[in-house]
Amino acid sequence: MGVRQYRPITAGSRHRSVSDFAEITHVGPQKRLVERLPRTGGRNFNGRITCRHIGGGNVVKYRHVDFRRDKDNIAARVSTVEYDPNRSARIALLTYADGEKRYILAPKEIQVGDLLMSGEKVEPRPGNAMPLSGIPVGLQIHNVELVPGQGGKMIRTAGGVGQLVAREGDYAHVLLPSGSIRRVHVRCRATIGQLGNIDHATLSWGKAGKTRWLGIRPTVRGTAQNPVCHPMGGGEGRSGGGRHPCSPWGKPAKGGRTRKERKPSSRFIVRRRKSGRFQR
Repeated sequence: MGVRQYRPITAGSRHRSVSDFAEITHVGPQKRLVERLPRTGGRNFNGRITCRHIGGGNVVKYRHVDFRRDKDNIAARVSTVEYDPNRSARIALLTYADGEKRYILAPKEIQVGDLLMSGEKVEPRPGNAMPLSGIPVGLQIHNVELVPGQGGKMIRTAGGVGQLVAREGDYAHVLLPSGSIRRVHVRCRATIGQLGNIDHATLSWGKAGKTRWLGIRPTVRGTAQNPVCHPMGGGEGRSGGGRHPCSPWGKPAKGGRTRKERKPSSRFIVRRRKSGRFQR
């Protein structure tokens, strides 16, 4: 896993970098594990834009990834490590002893030919999935469930890693990449190890066209808009906006809290992440 720089023969390639894809062992997904997803362009069923800056992009197919890891006590061999255009992490194709094939998120230490398992009493080594009740305290984990049996929801990005720091009764304390500590039920499952493709965070797109390939449309600064379109718009000539940075709907854009005060899941947060001067 590394980063490859382009030769600066054009303005777009001068600062552009891509992954070297050294860990990829197979090109092209399993046909039975992919699905075509319709494009929305950020619009709902009424045709109104509900999520801005979405549109275009290369045509990709969705890979069905097994986030639940509920095929217990059956050995699976890693057949391939593949690229997934829908996420930053790599995916690995597992071939179980009964012939079934599933995709999982590929940990950093995984190699083709490794044997992985999931269950309550499996060996806690990278790639194996098990409940938090059986994971030794202090190990690195990823793909952590929030509800038992629901499938992994947290720590799924490239290079993502958390840590099991403690267990108290029916709940375990998990240190998330953001720095927050969250209580998770011990029956929730997690996968051992750190996710691969760590260098993804250091990549530089280099040109605007690369983001268009990813389906990201341009974003216009608030100060460059009209006052009817944005609270920071208007003014004679270039202006600083006349107020603290905010969203088009007046929400603070620099460290403002967006979490609801009475959200039921707030009781599971032991320590909040540090984010700006608006943090309590």
